[in-house]
Amino acid sequence: MSEQLLQLTAEPLTPEAFADFGEVIDHRSAEYFMINSGRTRRYHDLAKVEALGDEARTLISIFVSQPVQMPLELTFLERHPLGSQAFVPLHGERFVVVVAPPGDVINPDKVRAFITDGQQGVNYHAGTWHAIQSVLECEGTFLVVDRGGAGNNCDEHPLALRVTLG
Repeated sequence: MSEQLLQLTAEPLTPEAFADFGEVIDHRSAEYFMINSGRTRRYHDLAKVEALGDEARTLISIFVSQPVQMPLELTFLERHPLGSQAFVPLHGERFVVVVAPPGDVINPDKVRAFITDGQQGVNYHAGTWHAIQSVLECEGTFLVVDRGGAGNNCDEHPLALRVTLG
C-alpha cells in the first residue's frame, strides 16, 4: 500500500473534465429524435460500450449500493481492462466518482474526484482506474452496463485516498 495519503476534493462532474476517463451519461444536453408515434424522445448513443477480447459480451445489471460516509476513505482503485463500465442512477442518487487514467501504474498527480448531481451517470473507458461505487445520501440503485465473458476483467491497485466534497 502507498505510504502517503492522497487527499482529493470532489469537483462537479462535467463532460469536459471527465473526457480522459470516459463519458458523462446525461440526457439533458443531448440531441434526441422522436420515436413511438411521437410519444418518446430517444437520446441516442450517449456512451460507447466497449467489450474487448475473446468471447466478450455486454451485460446489463442492477447494483444496489449502501451510502458511504464522508470524507470517503479508500484503500485501492480498480480497473476493467477488457471493457467499459457504465453506472446510471435510477432514482436521482448523487455519487462520488474517483478516477485515474489507464496504465500499469497510477500517478497520484493524475487522480481526480467528481461528484454527480443525481441525474448524471458515468461510463468508464476500458482500463480506467476507478473507485468502488460510492453513493452519498441514501441507498442507491444503478443500471450497470459492462463486459462479461472469458478473461480476467478486474485488477486492483492499492492506493490510500481521502475524498472530501467541494
